[in-house]
Amino acid sequence: MFRLIQKLFTILFISLTSITVAKADIQLPTPQMENGIGIFTALKKRASTPGGAFGIGNISDQELSTVLWAASGLNRGEKGWTIPIASGQPPYVKIYVAGQNGVYLYHWRGHYLQQISQEDIRSDIAQQSFVRRAAYSLIFISDSLALNQFNDDEKAHDFSQIAVGAMSQNIYLTAAALKLNVRYIHSIKKESISEELNLVEKDKPIGIMLLGK
Repeated sequence: MFRLIQKLFTILFISLTSITVAKADIQLPTPQMENGIGIFTALKKRASTPGGAFGIGNISDQELSTVLWAASGLNRGEKGWTIPIASGQPPYVKIYVAGQNGVYLYHWRGHYLQQISQEDIRSDIAQQSFVRRAAYSLIFISDSLALNQFNDDEKAHDFSQIAVGAMSQNIYLTAAALKLNVRYIHSIKKESISEELNLVEKDKPIGIMLLGK
C-alpha cells in the first residue's frame, strides 16, 4: 500500500512539474543601446551571411534582446517603436523566435518571450538546409487582429510587407554592430509554419531571418 501511494505521489509530482515547465516565458535583459559602432560603419558592414557560414555558436540572451528590441521594440515612451507604423498603431507584424529549446512569441510591450511550444522547428520552416544550423530563426507573421481596422486585405498585406522590410533592416544593422551572422529568407514553407505555430487563418507568414555566430 505504501509503495502504491509513493508511486501515485511520484506520478502526480512529475505531472505537476511537466505542467510548470511546459510553458516557460523568458524575461529578456535590457537591450544594449550604447557603446556600439556608428551608423555608417554598421551600413558598411551590413551583409547577408552565406548559408555555409552559419556555425554552432550560441547567441546570448543579451544579444537576442538587443536584436528583438531593434526589430520592433518601444523606443519612445508608451507609443513609439523602432519601425514606422501606419496610423500610429502598435506593430502589426508578430515575431516568433524558433530555436533549439522551442518556439517563442516576442512581446514588444514588456520585452519578453512567451513560449509557444517546446519543439525545435528550424528544419521545417524553409527550403534551405542550412536554416537549421542558425541559433535562431526569427519568423515574421502578419497580425490580422491588429490589421482589422483597415478592412482591406490588400492594404493590410502591403502594410505588413513594409513593416517586415523595416524590421529586417533594423536587424541587419544591429547584427552588424554585434558581429552576428544574419540572413533574410523569403523562400519559406508557409503551410508548415502556419501548422507549427497554430496560426489563425488570416495570420500569414511573410519571411524569416536567421541569426547565429
